[in-house]
Amino acid sequence: MDKDNGMKDKAKGIKDKVVGEAKDSYGDATNDHSKQAEGKAQKAKGEVEKKVGKAKDEFNDKNNK
Repeated sequence: MDKDNGMKDKAKGIKDKVVGEAKDSYGDATNDHSKQAEGKAQKAKGEVEKKVGKAKDEFNDKNNK
């Protein structure tokens, strides 16, 4: 297993949350429910990616002691 500190997952999570928020806001402003749903899904994906990154960090911290 390669040593992954979780930073890549956290960065992808932040990007997906920002892009998802933009899509959600655009969908809200234009009354495009499909774009809103897409944005909400992407925000949720970003949150999961951030949690995966955090879990990897915690795992690595425990195993490096």
